[in-house]
Amino acid sequence: MREEELRRHVYRNLREIYGSEEASLWLDAFSSLLLKYRELLGPRETPQDSRLDQHTCVLITYADSIIDEEHRPTLSVLHTFLKNHVGPSISTIHLLPFYPSSSDDGFSVVDPAAVSPPFGTWDDIRRLQEEYHLMFDFVVNHLSRSNAWIKGFLEDVLEYKDFAIEMDGDEDLRYVFRPRALPLLTKIGDKLVWTTFSSDQVDLNYHNPKVLLSMTEVLLSYVHKGASIVRLDAVAFLWKEFGTSCLHHPKTHAIVRFFAWVLSALSPESFLVTETNVPHRENISYFGSGYDEATMVYNFPLPPLVYHTFLSQDATALSAWAKTLFLPSKEVTFFNFLASHDGIGLMPVKDILNKDEIEAMASHTLKEGGFVSRKSEMDGSTSAYELNINYFSALCHIIKDESDALAVSRFVAASAIMIFFKGIPGIYIHSLIGSKNWFGDTSLQEHPRRINREKIIMQELEDELSDPQSLRFSVFSRMLALLEIRKREVSFSPLADQRVVETDKAGCFAFLRSFIQEENAEHKHAEKKPEKQTDTKGKTVEEVLVVINISAKAQEFPSAWWTSLVGTDCVDLQSNCTVPATEALILEPYQVVLLKRTIPWCKRKFEPPTI
Repeated sequence: MREEELRRHVYRNLREIYGSEEASLWLDAFSSLLLKYRELLGPRETPQDSRLDQHTCVLITYADSIIDEEHRPTLSVLHTFLKNHVGPSISTIHLLPFYPSSSDDGFSVVDPAAVSPPFGTWDDIRRLQEEYHLMFDFVVNHLSRSNAWIKGFLEDVLEYKDFAIEMDGDEDLRYVFRPRALPLLTKIGDKLVWTTFSSDQVDLNYHNPKVLLSMTEVLLSYVHKGASIVRLDAVAFLWKEFGTSCLHHPKTHAIVRFFAWVLSALSPESFLVTETNVPHRENISYFGSGYDEATMVYNFPLPPLVYHTFLSQDATALSAWAKTLFLPSKEVTFFNFLASHDGIGLMPVKDILNKDEIEAMASHTLKEGGFVSRKSEMDGSTSAYELNINYFSALCHIIKDESDALAVSRFVAASAIMIFFKGIPGIYIHSLIGSKNWFGDTSLQEHPRRINREKIIMQELEDELSDPQSLRFSVFSRMLALLEIRKREVSFSPLADQRVVETDKAGCFAFLRSFIQEENAEHKHAEKKPEKQTDTKGKTVEEVLVVINISAKAQEFPSAWWTSLVGTDCVDLQSNCTVPATEALILEPYQVVLLKRTIPWCKRKFEPPTI
């Protein structure tokens, strides 16, 4: 992109956010920054292959989720674990904030340009990047009160004037959406400032173009340091305006579009994922048109819906919701996850599950040693809005006197939904290694999310993973096996079709993944061809039926989906055995069935039959 064209795009974006006058004033500063990083990043070409394919799988981890007794830098310890035990089963590592911070397990960032010394250095990051793609957190809404910019603002340093939002205290804030039951404003020194998430996390003032300029440099520095995916943390709260909810403001979307354009212009192999734990319709608004905002959004309804499905042993709600999902283009997809460093948010399913169903999850969470965060309603009642519990523990003891083997099968079945569902799977490290609730933090009552943030000693972890009788070995080995299947099959590409198979069997969740394949074409080169060609000669369709028994009872699943077509024999992707068409499939409790077939395009039924 020539300099003149770059400046035109910069001006257009700034005008949308700040108006023509401010755009003209700040044009040179923003253009100079982008030209500087264009030089640092070097020439970049748009990848020929899609950035979204079946090989992409993200491991979510803190830099210090694994530690060792010798107190080595934890990024080095993590790298050793990945090399020795995980290898290429995972393509991408999402490193949760590894910057110096003052609280909130990294999300109160003191210096967004540095690596916290106990974790290591940028050289450790670079060594990780040699074997894995990396995803960084861009904590875009706020910074620690100990951050140099925020301290400068608090001390009236001219350079940092208006970097945060100072309030008088008599403003009308009744419409502002509150994600936590904490004060919105905090007195720091002689200033009353806006703090959405905690008194240690001061919101940035994006009404000041210099804040956007500074944060754009942070974004570009992350790409320069190795990030191919950048996660916009708490981005929904970015733009504050009195008289509004200050949530999903049009200016917030304009800033996301600007960040997305910056990456497409300077680093087209990189992209954004937005973290917005809100109802589904609001969440997917961050896809924009399907081309101009986030490439991935977190699929927030999935964790509570899967929890509900296995707790109730009824897939009705999950199947009905899955049928409603859509994507605005082939350029975007969902980031599917079950567990994360945060709790299980319930807001995304408030219009999907009823109050009794939500309270059943809350009750089971408490029974299994977890915590339930509640908020007050207008009628004086309270409702659960977040469950803090390890996901494996959440799915335990659904059946009286159940064995550990049954609990593992249930957890793996739940994980299979995430792994094979349309989108990119994001697996939290404690789900991969079979962790349970962690009660080793003395501040657990004050910080209940830490129940799922265990710091495990490397030597202990390796001992358990080397023991075939251990729970960790059982979970870890089965999870890696599912990931290897996903990598092999183009039908699990995010670009492949997905259709929920309707059934009257509430104990099963089933969906059909299918991919149009050119005759003798390599998968990776065929992905973008189907929509561009109308000639069906020589085309085949690869289909994989995913059937998951979500109950503790054997389930009979009719096979009408394949017996109605030519080419009835299938391959069981887990055993690699041929499976002839039969009257029905019989699934053992929590069994996962993956049946693949390849059929001529002309024989394909576009809608799976209702069973």
